[in-house]
Amino acid sequence: MGKRNYLIEGVSCTGKTTVCNELQSRGYHAIHGDRELAYQGDPETGEPTNSGTHENHIWDLDKVKACVANSDEEITFFCGGSRNFSKFIELFDGVFVLDIDRGTLQQRLDERPQNEWGAKKSERDLILRLHETKEDIPKNGVLIDGTKSIEQVVDDILFHCEKNDRQQT
Repeated sequence: MGKRNYLIEGVSCTGKTTVCNELQSRGYHAIHGDRELAYQGDPETGEPTNSGTHENHIWDLDKVKACVANSDEEITFFCGGSRNFSKFIELFDGVFVLDIDRGTLQQRLDERPQNEWGAKKSERDLILRLHETKEDIPKNGVLIDGTKSIEQVVDDILFHCEKNDRQQT
């Protein structure tokens, strides 16, 4: 929904939702992808499933394309994780990957409410493995230190957006 569109990705508990909230509080157009675009489906075909698994947590490709095509906003941030990001990543002007150390990740997992994804041992084990292997996050994104204060994290993202804009003009 922006003339410029950025994806903010990262392993669970790196701060994607918090970044989205902070961007919105600063007046930026930011989409909670995990709430507004996500569903359970086959990452290759998009066909809906009832699996309830991490591997099938995908974003609706048509909705992503429609949001990117709408240029009502100067800049839009898409925040969240999707197992089918390879189907739409080329639509973005830039990609940011929130990154935290293992200790911070374990602390954040310990603080997760019992009803949120990542609270169960099997989910925690998967998150820790994905953090270690980085296997389901974009490889060429700009790494952002997610251990900083939320204000600093968002300032870093905005700095890179401005830098990207200057390079394109």
